[in-house]
Amino acid sequence: MSGDTSIFMDEEAMLKAKNFPIAPPELIMLSKKFLMSKGGFGAEPDLLASNFKFIGPVVGPLGKDEFLTAIGSVDMKTAFPDFSGEFYNFQVDPFEGDRVWYVARGSGTNTGPLLPFSPTPTNVKITNPPQACSLTFNKEGLVTKYTIGYVIDRDVGNTGGLGGLYGILYGIGRPLPFPEAQPWKKSKRYALFQGIGGLLQKLQ
Repeated sequence: MSGDTSIFMDEEAMLKAKNFPIAPPELIMLSKKFLMSKGGFGAEPDLLASNFKFIGPVVGPLGKDEFLTAIGSVDMKTAFPDFSGEFYNFQVDPFEGDRVWYVARGSGTNTGPLLPFSPTPTNVKITNPPQACSLTFNKEGLVTKYTIGYVIDRDVGNTGGLGGLYGILYGIGRPLPFPEAQPWKKSKRYALFQGIGGLLQKLQ
């Protein structure tokens, strides 16, 4: 291999240098235990640290009690009884050492009510785009930070390129009424910026 190989991180050496008391394979197992506890929709309270926070692209940070209340108010299993979480590509972040990244997709059919957003089922099958998610742990193996919903490719699935609950609601035709819960759309300022850039290139 020719060229500058220094741009590639030696992940194994970096993780050893972090010397986090929980080894990477165990961190990955803890992550899977977390996700299995509620089928990918939240987690059991005893898996969360007291300083836990939840962060999404436009949601949060939510503390432990706020998160549990928010998750507990939405019954995804009733709304999507056949939902499959499709979690994969688990790996420990070599820069942080206590953080596990993974990819989430997921699909299911809305055959039950999704209260309070959709009281009657739509029978629409949802296919999520791939989303980058992470779990950060303390030395006791409890989760201190949970991030989800960061879409990797908004061209995949039928949620308008949105992740998390916003994407699911958009996909079943029950989008929330604010811009953050709608598919990305080019702003007038961005369109103007691109137009000026194209004009300048033609003039050069």
